[in-house]
Amino acid sequence: MTAPEDLAQSAIYRHPSDTAFGRMLPRLLHASRWSRLRRALSRRWPMPALASDVRDVVYASWWVDVRHAPLPPPGHHYVVHAGRTPYTILSYRHGHFGPALAGPLRALMPSPRQSNWRWYLRSDDDPEGTPVVLFDRNVMDQLAFVAGARAFSDAMQPHLSTRFEHVLDAAGRGRTLIEGGQGSAPALGLQWQAADGWRHDAWSAAFGGHQALLRFLTCQDEAIARTCDRYWASTRIALPVDIGSLQPLHLEGELHCPRLQAMGVALESGLAFRLPRVPFRVVSERLL
Repeated sequence: MTAPEDLAQSAIYRHPSDTAFGRMLPRLLHASRWSRLRRALSRRWPMPALASDVRDVVYASWWVDVRHAPLPPPGHHYVVHAGRTPYTILSYRHGHFGPALAGPLRALMPSPRQSNWRWYLRSDDDPEGTPVVLFDRNVMDQLAFVAGARAFSDAMQPHLSTRFEHVLDAAGRGRTLIEGGQGSAPALGLQWQAADGWRHDAWSAAFGGHQALLRFLTCQDEAIARTCDRYWASTRIALPVDIGSLQPLHLEGELHCPRLQAMGVALESGLAFRLPRVPFRVVSERLL
């Protein structure tokens, strides 16, 4: 077993193409002088709240041997059951992602696709409290959002995909496909169909029931990320999930995720469900 991963390394951006622009962009996004200036300014003028009308959120979760988990931030520990910890990939389509202050003008903003890959933590000071998300990987499909997030945020450090499909049909079938080319975005291939009921007895038993399980996987108000320069950053979010609206899915077909497969995960064993829509806000951000 190798030493736990430091997420600072996986936060480093590599562009999908080896062009002059692709070689220059990471240098700009990782510029230490700009990071210091932005952090100094943000202490006086906090980041404005961001909003999005998110839709078609597909959660896929697996149990992973906790020995594969990266180093957690100080003051936090992993949620562990029988030596394993939950890991979730959720993919979705934004609905006009932009500053909340824009009001109705936010309708002019684009709606990128995004995929968040995450672990779950508890605070040492509040071991029974709301779980905290630890970002493992983040992917978006529009360069403007990737560059903007990396230039103005520490807690959101997305990677750019070369191909990002996240589609659902009226019959309840769908797929998520992510390709990163020569860049740093992780690869993913999931297919699913609507299930006729919830089948997750082992998961429910680990969390004390069906409703507790779904709340654990979906209801968070804080996410932590590791920056390229080895800081920990926290972002506060508002995500009012209606547990009753969640729809069970069944993973099927050819499934592909080198990140998880390298950790010995059987992808077909995953628990999947869909959240049709939810309003989402990024409230604040700070370095820990």
